[in-house]
Amino acid sequence: MATVELKNLRKNFGSFVALEGLNLSIEDGEFLVLLGPSGCGKSTTMRLVAGLEEPSDGDILIAGSRVNDIPARDRDLAMVFQNYALYPHMTVGENISYPLKIARIPKAERLRRAKEAAAKVEMDHLLTRRPAELSGGQRQRVALARAIVRTPRLFLMDEPLSNLDAKLRTVMRAELKHLQKELATTTIYVTHDQVEAMTLADRIVILNNAVIQQMGTPAEIYARPANTFVAGFIGSPPMNLIAGAVNGGTFAYKGGTMQVATADGSVTLGIRPEDISLSKGDADIEGKVYSSELLGDCTLLNVRVGDSLVAAKVGADEGMEMDTPVGLKLRPDRLHFFDTDSGNRRET
Repeated sequence: MATVELKNLRKNFGSFVALEGLNLSIEDGEFLVLLGPSGCGKSTTMRLVAGLEEPSDGDILIAGSRVNDIPARDRDLAMVFQNYALYPHMTVGENISYPLKIARIPKAERLRRAKEAAAKVEMDHLLTRRPAELSGGQRQRVALARAIVRTPRLFLMDEPLSNLDAKLRTVMRAELKHLQKELATTTIYVTHDQVEAMTLADRIVILNNAVIQQMGTPAEIYARPANTFVAGFIGSPPMNLIAGAVNGGTFAYKGGTMQVATADGSVTLGIRPEDISLSKGDADIEGKVYSSELLGDCTLLNVRVGDSLVAAKVGADEGMEMDTPVGLKLRPDRLHFFDTDSGNRRET
């Protein structure tokens, strides 16, 4: 087990800044997710921790020791990749035990530990199969078992579920979360999928443009996004963002006005789809239905309001035809306000 500390970490590729002054502390046994769009710096961060890249500046500490100059093979960590990276000519058992073979562990011990690791991911009955005979989910389990068998002090996972279909990803998320808690091994997990981040993480670090935008528990980030980037990135669908201006408690936007409680100035109003309902004659905003999508337990209405599309989760039986005029009611205690120029959250 190990803590990880990144101090003023920076990585340049020529003139391109991939990571800029990142400071981050990861607790022993924590499941930390690095989340963000492509090119934000999340995979670069993980590769720096792994020792696959050298930092341009800053320090990497694992269990309190600086590891900048220690080769990847000596950092006592295990990686799980998007493409599984299994050896096709080896059986499941041989793939799992290969790190122990490299470490010159006696054969009997290798077999015992490989069976134990395979059992943790429910693959102990397929030890004689080869990767080509396995499904995508089974191959991912083999990759996980190969990482587990070494009992490393740190797991690094680079979008390990992205090659699986949607149903299998849901199953594997639950299994992966349970397994990590059972092993209590510090884990850094990289993904661009905010649903994965919300369901797996003890704590999320959201990156964009090579810098941290916000870090916190999934609940904290969902409830109080730090800026419009986070607000528009977290949530399925994400938070609605409506640009306008406040003057004397009246928020004016292209399409109408409504009363709000925030200081005057250029403001972007945020509201999550589940905090919007159909009005009964006292609408806060009005528009026309752009689309109506039945999701089973609810209907997702997309409403054209001025230049914006506002998504609202309403009752399953409240679907409407396109272009139907509709009024929406916003929960006043769930409104978020962001400064339009900086994008940062307003507290009042």
